[in-house]
Amino acid sequence: MGARLEAAGFVVRRYPLAPGRDSVVARWAGRGVRPSLCLTAHLDTVPLGEAEWTREPLGGEVDGDRLYGRGASDMKAGLAGIVTAAERLAALGTGDPGLEVVLCAGEETGCAGARRLVDSGALGDAGAGLVAEPTSNYPCVAHKGVVWLDASTSGRSAHGSMPHLGDNAVYKLARAVAALEDFRFDGHEHPLLGSATLSVGTIAGGVNINSVPDRAVAGIDVRPVPGLEGAEVEERLVELLGAEVRVTRRLDLSPVATDPGDAWVREVFDIMEPLIGERPEPRGLAYFTDAAALTPAYGTPPTIICGPGDADQAHQTDESCSVELLDAAAEAILEIARRWCGL
Repeated sequence: MGARLEAAGFVVRRYPLAPGRDSVVARWAGRGVRPSLCLTAHLDTVPLGEAEWTREPLGGEVDGDRLYGRGASDMKAGLAGIVTAAERLAALGTGDPGLEVVLCAGEETGCAGARRLVDSGALGDAGAGLVAEPTSNYPCVAHKGVVWLDASTSGRSAHGSMPHLGDNAVYKLARAVAALEDFRFDGHEHPLLGSATLSVGTIAGGVNINSVPDRAVAGIDVRPVPGLEGAEVEERLVELLGAEVRVTRRLDLSPVATDPGDAWVREVFDIMEPLIGERPEPRGLAYFTDAAALTPAYGTPPTIICGPGDADQAHQTDESCSVELLDAAAEAILEIARRWCGL
């Protein structure tokens, strides 16, 4: 993707996240001083999983209107739409504002690539942002944040045949984690995002079956809404889980919420209306995107999440996306960028 943007005339810089895994920032400079439009997508996908595919998962097979493959919806289709639109925009010339294309490694692992770009000072100025995550081309103006925490307990090891000589860390953690099943973050509601959610995603303890485990840890996934900060999430869980449990934050990214009445948002809604066959209404998303890291770094400009993939296809076996929606997205993103740049 970087090579294609370079060939189109963009100034491209690559930022390594890990060996063989680079993020890309590509700039098409404007003539004036107005901030650029940021178009962003992530480059990584989740693993294939254990279930067998009926299509070649890395083959990019097209059958009718569906393009099959891992990442087709999440979010190679959005990535393709952005790069295609950027190439076409560059062919039109130079506008007053410019364009900043940010392609991130490691979104699926907590926006690692986007956070690395922010920390390294790789970003320029952006007055608005479009994230081409899978929404079936419906423009959304908000998404939840994410707080990942580890809840751990400690004990004392002993031989499995003499458990009374030990202190079982798994039992402690199991008792504590059971309290999370019905827990709710009361008092925090958002008109588009609803309530915060909590899920225990992993739990592990011990090193072998015939020893009393002296450590156990559970991974907790919280999706906060505006008004619920990571510090409060941690404080509430510390109180709930009790003194035997140590709670530490692993990741803390805030929600993204843009005023639906913003002038640029209304313009994007105008562009998308004929493509989706209805006037868009303000919507929010349960998942998080790289905007959780990028939007605050840009100074919280209006941000829209809109891409051709289907959210219900994300991470699925036999993942696919609509070719028609992909073509429409490329045209729509070009029109959004063309208007922003005054071309």
